Amino acid sequence: MRILNGCTLAVRALGVVSAAVAVAATPTRLAAQDLAIKNATIITIARGDIANGTILVRGGKITAVGTNVTIPAGVRTIDGTGKFVMPGLIDAHSHSALENGINEGTESVTPEVQVQIKNDDPVIYRALAGGVTAALLLHGSANTIGGQARVIKMRWGQSADEMLFKGAFRIVKFALGENVTQASSTAPADQRRFPMTRMGVEFTVRYWFQKAKEYDQEWKEYRDAVKTNANAMMPRRDLRLEALTDILHGDLKVHSHSYRGDEILMLIRVAEENGFKVHTFQHVLEGYKVADEIAKHGAMASTFADMWAYKAEAWDAIPFNMALMSQRGVVVSVNSDSDERIRRLYQEAGIGVRYGNMPVNEALKMVTLNPAKQLGVDKMVGTLETGKDGDIAVFSAHPFAPDAMVEYTIVDGKVLFERAEANTLRKIADKTQGGTR
Repeated sequence: MRILNGCTLAVRALGVVSAAVAVAATPTRLAAQDLAIKNATIITIARGDIANGTILVRGGKITAVGTNVTIPAGVRTIDGTGKFVMPGLIDAHSHSALENGINEGTESVTPEVQVQIKNDDPVIYRALAGGVTAALLLHGSANTIGGQARVIKMRWGQSADEMLFKGAFRIVKFALGENVTQASSTAPADQRRFPMTRMGVEFTVRYWFQKAKEYDQEWKEYRDAVKTNANAMMPRRDLRLEALTDILHGDLKVHSHSYRGDEILMLIRVAEENGFKVHTFQHVLEGYKVADEIAKHGAMASTFADMWAYKAEAWDAIPFNMALMSQRGVVVSVNSDSDERIRRLYQEAGIGVRYGNMPVNEALKMVTLNPAKQLGVDKMVGTLETGKDGDIAVFSAHPFAPDAMVEYTIVDGKVLFERAEANTLRKIADKTQGGTR
């Protein structure tokens, strides 16, 4: 789902102003940099906070973190006095920077298609202004079994292929509920494609995984036969069924758009009966109702902080959802699903403290380590530890402070956003209004 909610925009106007960048800088390819940030509060996520600490990045990797770090001569050094340094933020659900449309909605089952990246989309730079360094790009939610997503780093100035996050999971999007059944469509029923009901969605998943299992068995028998018979007939290749067998083998991870508790339970049941796993439930607004079942299945959850009631199936969403699922053992992230919220994802995480009393750093995990786990990149990013990628956000104050702003965003050790050099709305307003703002 891709939403720009006007009410939300109005309520959060202050946050938008603080995080926004009006004009994206011209993409420029930067050379590798060595840099250090000293005298800062370092929120490692992995090992607590370090007061008056230093972090050193060389060759794109973190080489030292602590209070007794020697900075080699010639390394660019940022004075972090009064600032807070944390891992670059990760958005586990975005439709930004996608080439062409975001739905292949002519058919309900299309796992063979894959989203294409638009590497010069200004949203990438604006995400950097909010400290975001990586994201999962998904198409829309028109398909029961949709296409494959891509995990990117916000490598502004580099090619689409270079933006791909190597080592990340292959991920395919499923969807449940009103978007798939086209509940809001005004087209006559005989002009809408199957399925149009939740029972049709369940049947669609069962039908295609039955076909996938048959296809997988056919290829297994061929591979066995060809060992002794060079003339064994090779089965006809089917890219759609091939993608589904990748799901069965765990090579393609399922992220499923979902809202209601009953349909979440349905997909868990169908997945377990057919031998695959739902890796992450996306949105999962009623996850708090079925958190035990989600945890037992081994699925994770990526949700909104406080979006609800924008349609019937979202009516029972609550802002305590993140905290309640976390308490029941579910690995939870908070996502943007929006070109606007992606610039202030840290504020979304803070809502978990307000509603549910989440410990501050547990809330910050929802935009760092937890989405990294959901995208399969937690060995590389999500915490500030020696050996991990130099993906870092530097804030003017604690990220949950009302006036906190991102001052630097660093990807692979390269400073790709620097507020002092950026053309921000604040600076434009100062120029156009004579500095009266």
